[in-house]
Amino acid sequence: MTSEECPVPLGGVSSAGPGQSEEYGSAHADDIIEEVGPGDDVSIGSDLSALVVPFPELAPVVFFCLKQTTCPRSCPVNTWFERISIMVILLNCVTLGMYQPCENIDCTSDRCQILQAFDAFIYIFFALEMVVKMVALGIFGRRCYLGDTWNRLDFFIVMAGMVEYSLDLQNINLSAIRTVRVLRPLKAINRVPSMRILVNLLLDTLPMLGNVLLLCFFVFFIFGIIGVQLWAGLLRNRCYLEENFTLSLYYPYCSSSGMTLPPPYYQPEEDDERPFICSLPSDNGIMSCSDVPARREGGRTCCLDKEDALHRQALALGLCINWNQYYTRCHTGNTNPHKGAINFDNIVYAWIVIFQVITLEGWVEIMYYVMDAHSFYNFIYFILLIIVSTLDPY
Repeated sequence: MTSEECPVPLGGVSSAGPGQSEEYGSAHADDIIEEVGPGDDVSIGSDLSALVVPFPELAPVVFFCLKQTTCPRSCPVNTWFERISIMVILLNCVTLGMYQPCENIDCTSDRCQILQAFDAFIYIFFALEMVVKMVALGIFGRRCYLGDTWNRLDFFIVMAGMVEYSLDLQNINLSAIRTVRVLRPLKAINRVPSMRILVNLLLDTLPMLGNVLLLCFFVFFIFGIIGVQLWAGLLRNRCYLEENFTLSLYYPYCSSSGMTLPPPYYQPEEDDERPFICSLPSDNGIMSCSDVPARREGGRTCCLDKEDALHRQALALGLCINWNQYYTRCHTGNTNPHKGAINFDNIVYAWIVIFQVITLEGWVEIMYYVMDAHSFYNFIYFILLIIVSTLDPY
């Protein structure tokens, strides 16, 4: 029977040569370990390294002096350490959720002081955990601490906390550094193997979504170009006062009677967030300036004309002038709806509108704006956009 047919267990193989004792074999193995340096290439698949190194998957020597058989690297790994680490992470999640910075900005209350003490304890624990892992695994290298992506995330969190505490000692407030605390719960991913596998699987599938993102870009680009070509500047249409209408003629009479003059263009209920968008004569929109309702003051409809402003007796009776009947000229202004955010004046703003439409949040109001300014049949554009965006890309 050959040696391949009768495998020899690893525990029965001795490092001593023929005619040599077991003591010589063990002493020779220790000499081999001492000759291995941090820059030496130790093969995991080597039979010799598998025999003389307790953990072949780890670096044989770290910090140029600590071997795997040297304390503290030779100390057994306690599973309770990982469990305590998970408990500290959960405690950190609770303390982060209990912070109320708006109620106590200077952190002078007992509640805030206790939370700060817990935060300091949690940071010290994470820092010690990082140091212990660096001693056990080493710092640089493929099999060392910083060779793992999740360990680099832990290192970044600890370093950001160090910067935060150093800035607090110098009375420098940098709130952007404090937001790194939110990443601390992500340390739990490195502690739970099944969760780590799931996250890595999700990250590996991200490159496969490139075609889906490309399809979304084409949908945005095509519908954005259509919107710019059809409706650029139309959402700025407003009903202005008729030509040759001079407000200065009525200013002395209105100011003396306490009556306010009308604005340059019609604003429903003095609110420009939901403007009255009219259709130009060249377009076929739904709304025109003739649809502007009569002015109302104090719950009553105004019925006087502008000539009645010259007669103080009529104004003294509690009557008001219907200024809205003089908004007869539809003209393109300078203001778009919702502080200028909703418009199709360029491709970037068109993409913002398209994104809001596909989220199905307030898209009906935008559709009504476009239909009022351009054409009733513009609803086809929005229906197609919603249908295309809701189709399953897979």
